Amino acid sequence: MQEDVRPLITDRALEVQRAYMRSVRKANYRPQSYYIVTLGCQMNVRDSETLAGMLEEMGYQRAASREQADLILYNTCCVRENAENRALGNVIWLKELKKLKPRLLICVGGCMMQEKGMAETLKRQYPFIDLIFGTHNLHRFPELLFRVIHEEKQVCEVLDSEGGVAEGLPVRRTSPHMAFINIMYGCNNFCSYCIVPYVRGRERSREPQRILEEARQLRDAGVQEIMLLGQNVNSYGGGGDAFARLLTELDKVGIPRIRFMTSHPKDLSDQLIDCFGRLEHLTGQLHLPVQSGSNRILELMNRRYTREKYLGLVEKLRQVRPDVGLTSDIIVGFPGETQADFQDTLSLVEQARFDAAFTFIFSPRHQGGLHGRRYPHGREDPAHPAPHRPAAEPDPTGFGKPGGLPPAGAGGGGVHPGRGLRVRQDPAGPYGQFPGKYFPHRQLRGGGHPVRRPQYPAGTALPKLMAGCPARHAGSEGTGPNA
Repeated sequence: MQEDVRPLITDRALEVQRAYMRSVRKANYRPQSYYIVTLGCQMNVRDSETLAGMLEEMGYQRAASREQADLILYNTCCVRENAENRALGNVIWLKELKKLKPRLLICVGGCMMQEKGMAETLKRQYPFIDLIFGTHNLHRFPELLFRVIHEEKQVCEVLDSEGGVAEGLPVRRTSPHMAFINIMYGCNNFCSYCIVPYVRGRERSREPQRILEEARQLRDAGVQEIMLLGQNVNSYGGGGDAFARLLTELDKVGIPRIRFMTSHPKDLSDQLIDCFGRLEHLTGQLHLPVQSGSNRILELMNRRYTREKYLGLVEKLRQVRPDVGLTSDIIVGFPGETQADFQDTLSLVEQARFDAAFTFIFSPRHQGGLHGRRYPHGREDPAHPAPHRPAAEPDPTGFGKPGGLPPAGAGGGGVHPGRGLRVRQDPAGPYGQFPGKYFPHRQLRGGGHPVRRPQYPAGTALPKLMAGCPARHAGSEGTGPNA
């Protein structure tokens, strides 16, 4: 399906925002420092870089902590219920801080604000919040902040339509060596459990020449690695071979390492797979969420591929690049999942031989589609009772046990909800290009549960793809992974 092509936000509209930046900078009574708390995926981290860039253009300086800041901004996530709860808990804490600092400005933006009714709920129940905005009007942040400062009252603006693509906004990068580049925004897939299309809008891609120009500027600035971002990067340009062509041109720019995430298996074309064998600078690592190994559950999830199709893609990838590092996402406890469905997922994990995976218990979302569906017994569909959590069951493989190793001759690992995924014992490391050292197994609360994570040589600039490696903004906090 071709993407919903949207025009660029006009230069005139962006110049208006630059004028607001200058006006805020000149204001003697504006706050002097900021602190950004980033929750969620790498797309949110990149948005926070833009927000930080605009704040610094307005004369703000980064504070070392929330307590020291004059302006605190929460960039929220709503992909899982836990992310919402964490955001709300943190925002409530700011109420007490504002009692001590009455001039403190509190701003809340991001995906959570795009949920139906959420902005109005925050506006009503948290009157101490000064500014509420969404993902579709991020480029209007300077104007909204100007209104807060000059009108001295709460401002709330969340747009229903995603609008166009904003180019040329200031940015404050988190690292001098590694950089995120947005190549597209939004998603057209409407997986039944996922809220992303409702809060990020429909797919719209940046023009290739603008992406290439940004990459050249980063190369000239000494950046050693770029991460191409999108809710579904391999449907860039409407799908087909458009993304493979973009990667080919980016490879010519000469940045040593190129990565991308997140990918959807249904859009993983043969041309894109071929890139892993022929492009010099494309790293041998791919995050390819499978979500389930059961064809019945995959259909209920509206994933539009089968386990056979997925395993076929894995085989093609390893034919082209035998040392490719493959990571994935897995949801356990989806409504209607049976023990047989769960066993199908275990068997797929064994066949795919993932290097790591983010495993999640199904989290109902509340905005349209099946992802908002709730059953009388929590996640349980009366027609298909969900499996009991296997944590109390014996694990004959040993995959799910802390420190356990796969049985002799096993090529992969297993997964237990709430426990994690056994990584394959590969001396080449999970990314095929860096020697891998592994930390002991540890569980993570409220998110993915990878069993181990790699430790890379000093000076290696890598994006933090594993849960437990929070995506942090300089002057901000964050959570991973890209859920």
